[in-house]
Amino acid sequence: MNAVLKEDVQPVAEPGTGLVAKGDAISRIDGPAKVTGQARYAAEHSAPDMAYGVVVNSTIAKGRITALHLDEARAVPGVLDILSHLHRPKTRKLDLFYKDMTAPGGSPFKPFYSDGVLYSGQPVALVLAETFEAARYAASLVQVTYEEEAHQTDLLANLNRSHKPSRLKAGFSPPPKPTGDADAAYEAAPVRIHADFYSGVEHHNPMEMHASTVIRSDDGHLTIYDKTQGAQNSRWMVSQVFGLSKDKVTVKNPFVGGAFGSGLRPQYQLILAVMGALQLKRSLRVVLTRQQMFTFGHRPETWQRVKLAAERDGTLKAVVHEAVAETSRLEDYVEVVVNWSGQLYQCDNVRLDYKLVALDQYSPLDMRAPGAAHGVHALEVAMDELSYALGMDPLALRLKNYAERDAARNLPYSSKELRACYAQGAERFGWAGRPAAPRSMQEGNELIGWGMATGTWDALQMLARAGAVLHADGRLVVSSATSDIGTGTYTVMSQIAAAAMGLPLEKVTFRLGDSTLPFAPVEGGSSHVATVGSAVEGVCEKLQKKLWKLARAMPDSPFEITASHEVECVNGCLQLIKMPGSAVPFTDILAAAGLDSIEEKYLMLPNALKQKQYVRATHSAVFCEVRVDEAFGTVRVTRVVSAIAAGRIISAKTARSQIVGSVVWGISQALHEETHSDHALGRFMNHNLAEYHVAVNADIHDIDVIFVEEDDRIVSRLGAKGVGEIGIVGVAAAVCNAIYHATGRRVRSTPMTPDKVMAPD
Repeated sequence: MNAVLKEDVQPVAEPGTGLVAKGDAISRIDGPAKVTGQARYAAEHSAPDMAYGVVVNSTIAKGRITALHLDEARAVPGVLDILSHLHRPKTRKLDLFYKDMTAPGGSPFKPFYSDGVLYSGQPVALVLAETFEAARYAASLVQVTYEEEAHQTDLLANLNRSHKPSRLKAGFSPPPKPTGDADAAYEAAPVRIHADFYSGVEHHNPMEMHASTVIRSDDGHLTIYDKTQGAQNSRWMVSQVFGLSKDKVTVKNPFVGGAFGSGLRPQYQLILAVMGALQLKRSLRVVLTRQQMFTFGHRPETWQRVKLAAERDGTLKAVVHEAVAETSRLEDYVEVVVNWSGQLYQCDNVRLDYKLVALDQYSPLDMRAPGAAHGVHALEVAMDELSYALGMDPLALRLKNYAERDAARNLPYSSKELRACYAQGAERFGWAGRPAAPRSMQEGNELIGWGMATGTWDALQMLARAGAVLHADGRLVVSSATSDIGTGTYTVMSQIAAAAMGLPLEKVTFRLGDSTLPFAPVEGGSSHVATVGSAVEGVCEKLQKKLWKLARAMPDSPFEITASHEVECVNGCLQLIKMPGSAVPFTDILAAAGLDSIEEKYLMLPNALKQKQYVRATHSAVFCEVRVDEAFGTVRVTRVVSAIAAGRIISAKTARSQIVGSVVWGISQALHEETHSDHALGRFMNHNLAEYHVAVNADIHDIDVIFVEEDDRIVSRLGAKGVGEIGIVGVAAAVCNAIYHATGRRVRSTPMTPDKVMAPD
């Protein structure tokens, strides 16, 4: 049966938006499509021959499947087939074919590969049916018999068997070698603090659950709508696992309902959906339930120890930061947890250590600001503790030890406006009026506390391609296979292109979310404006030069004896910079050349030789007010000021939205989020949104965002860095420090729930 595909919505700015400049506060151009329901997500695409798959998950943490009892499930009307390790289409066996572009070292998980059970919740069967309802009911009737083995899922009970990561992943930097003698300096210093920190498991819970819709055409081509942060990453995995030519697979993700790292790696429903479509030779959809969203990667459980020592004037003499995190039996998942402690402050004696414990869990997965969300938290709470031991203002202590260079690598920063973050954030918050002693402020039955923390994150740039077509009617279409995971990619890329070509925003269409478009890396790491944005500006620059060459050939051309750097694009025209009256519309240039369109492509390659001479980072200063009802241990975060240094801000409105969302999640990390395990069962217990608590509207009050002036041409040709992650880093620490200022009680584990806030140190 032929599959019927409707055209994907291509968001374009509303008519009358007009000319824009980088930094303008433009509303999201994809907003109307989303609020009117025109935007369709992975589970909302259909075909006349659509079938449905529902996953059956394991109920043990370790062992093997001895039998699958399927008769009752097969008897349900509408059931077409049931796939498992015993019955499925052929897949390749080698680990290499299952490695996506972001995989850590080791052996990736292979759905339905064998009878082995590696973790609780592992997919063990896929019920295929004519309707979703039939598939889900039949899935509930599948019975599995296991031979169970002893499992280990408790990090804290297994710290003694931690190991150095043996297999690394792209983007991971192991801790640098020690500088000086941190342990001896610690013992010799007059003021010391020593604290252990614990962070529980957190799970991604985006609004859109993970789903894959596979639409099969008569010639066997698969068009897959996948919940992913990289369409080409998903396409790569499908092609490799099933041995399909890339020409036989197209992956699309034009709209993504949040991801936060959960879509960096293709999740198991993608492989299972393709299995089902190949088995039935028809279109198929697989959607995970909210409960099944807890059956793949998560932010890893992490234990940390921080030791700081200082002279009595506050000069840091020693920094020791050790961390142990969980990984799976299959892969060494790694993230940068401790490195920040050798970078944020000036200190001659630093020792950092990072180890892993392999547990019977699914491999952890990057979650917004992976590593930094926990690692910087521990450092910044320890710095606050040190400030009280010194009798010194927390902000003054940070300024006393301000790092102008990265001491571990002896490199300067490409740009660093952290001092401005401190100054502007403190002034806006009113930090100068903070009483030094804990328990100094109270209103009614609530104690009031003020806390602050520093944040930092990498400023990354990768390679990317962009294509651009200028049509004879003056419309510009720019494309790259990037994603918009809710960050505003459609909007900011359209702004960059419109500004570069001097066009009204409504004349620009930016195409993304399609594996057939020019290459783009997976959207993650706060890198896309610096990466894809630079490619967009680059391709527009090439397009402008092509216009200039065509304009020089026009009769009586004012550009005949000019150089390309002497012209500019303004209001849909090409003109001499020094002669505004020389403007010639793009439409006239193409008409004179007899062309329907002109096209260019651009490969953006980072200047690695130049960039490696610098440390590239974003910075923040977070100031927080809490109100604590001591009798109940409840904490309200009533005020947050977040001052951000992230290079040039290209789209002010979407950038602010990113920081606000990050702060909300930081509050959620601080006070609410944790997935609890029953280690006797090796199973996550609160795998739903009723019991896995997240911050809601009632938990959020005033959030003030400041973007300090910064322009970084080392990181990108735009001068921009990224804002997706920096907003969460330091928020939980500022909340913790404010709780101490309010109550005099230090909480060293997250989330800081009422029972911990009420308990003595």
